[in-house]
Amino acid sequence: MKGAIKDMHFGASHLLFKRAEELRKFQTHEELVMWGLLKGNQLGYRFRRQHPLLFYIADFYSHQLNLIIEIDGSIHNKEDVKINDELRQKEIENLGIAVIRFNNKEVKNNPELILEEINKKIEELKKSSVQNSPLDSGVEEPSERLLPSSPLDSGAGGLLTSLQAIIFSAGLGTRFKPWTDLHPKALAIVNGKSLLQRNIEYLLQYGITDVVVNIHHFPDQMVEAVKKNNGWGSNVMISDESNEVLETGGGLVKARYLLDDDQPFISLNVDILTNLDLNKLMAFHHLHKPLVTFGVTSRKSSRVLLFDVNNRLCGWRNLQTGEEKGPHLQFAENDERKNQLVEKAYSCVVIYEPEIFDLVKQTGKFSIMDTYLDLAADHVILGYDHTGDLLVDVGKPESVAIAEALFA
Repeated sequence: MKGAIKDMHFGASHLLFKRAEELRKFQTHEELVMWGLLKGNQLGYRFRRQHPLLFYIADFYSHQLNLIIEIDGSIHNKEDVKINDELRQKEIENLGIAVIRFNNKEVKNNPELILEEINKKIEELKKSSVQNSPLDSGVEEPSERLLPSSPLDSGAGGLLTSLQAIIFSAGLGTRFKPWTDLHPKALAIVNGKSLLQRNIEYLLQYGITDVVVNIHHFPDQMVEAVKKNNGWGSNVMISDESNEVLETGGGLVKARYLLDDDQPFISLNVDILTNLDLNKLMAFHHLHKPLVTFGVTSRKSSRVLLFDVNNRLCGWRNLQTGEEKGPHLQFAENDERKNQLVEKAYSCVVIYEPEIFDLVKQTGKFSIMDTYLDLAADHVILGYDHTGDLLVDVGKPESVAIAEALFA
């Protein structure tokens, strides 16, 4: 749903999320066949599998279309199960969500016919003038997503079109006072546009239109800004941290169920402005197949990351205090590899493989950097050097003038 803020789970309980996670690990053959037809925006719309919604778990759900696709096994032929299915479907349809059902035999024997029926339903929904749920935020959804011309048109850009992103926007912005005494830092203005708008539009250049935004500081202002501006052309989903400050790592874990579990995704920090080419970053990630890839540069910073000759993350160093963390500390003093480590500054533009969620050991409030350093010994985490690109950390009021000189 373009530009709207809507609870795509309709208040589903935490237990349902846990159950859905287990179901994804043990999909039936028919569910795998269907997922092969739906995943990766193949039909022009994003579908999610085993999606918690209200009191139920939908087999497949498109938030853009307000459409559920169910696959019924033989148990659904029982009379009592049929009655429950009808009641469940009616309750879901009362939310403004359409439901289409297929049985296992149809999916197994006639996938082409199934695909044809789904496409017919999509066309029907696109032509319908009523696609919003009664619980919607009031922002109307266009029947089709129209993307601007962008860097996608050549090279690795095609790898980005079906990806999601999260913009970390929940910080207190203590360095950005006095603005943050009354406003969230994400809404600070640079040449007439907020930091949040600039980052959403940066992603939009590459066809990335499904964006999670986490909120904590003045959350109502954040929600209102997204509603008022219709998401700046993107489908914005809110990860609400109003009651707790989770930092980047905790914020990422909390937003897990808003992000695809099936393909890579991107994170940005709302106070970083850059022109790093995401096509090139993704091509690097796709070529080397690490768990995580993030942008780095040789710019000056008080805290740096340490990389070996293959751009693999080995540690972290505070240049002011001399504190060090990370797997490189396992090297003996006479080990030449320790002397070959290169210092680079973190750019806060990151591509993750979805497996990251199953590997994170930290809980509650924590920095994503802790996770990087924890996993770097046993998993490949790479730095992509984009030195020479524009990059400004708009973390302090005095940084605004610098950003305005570089970003129109």
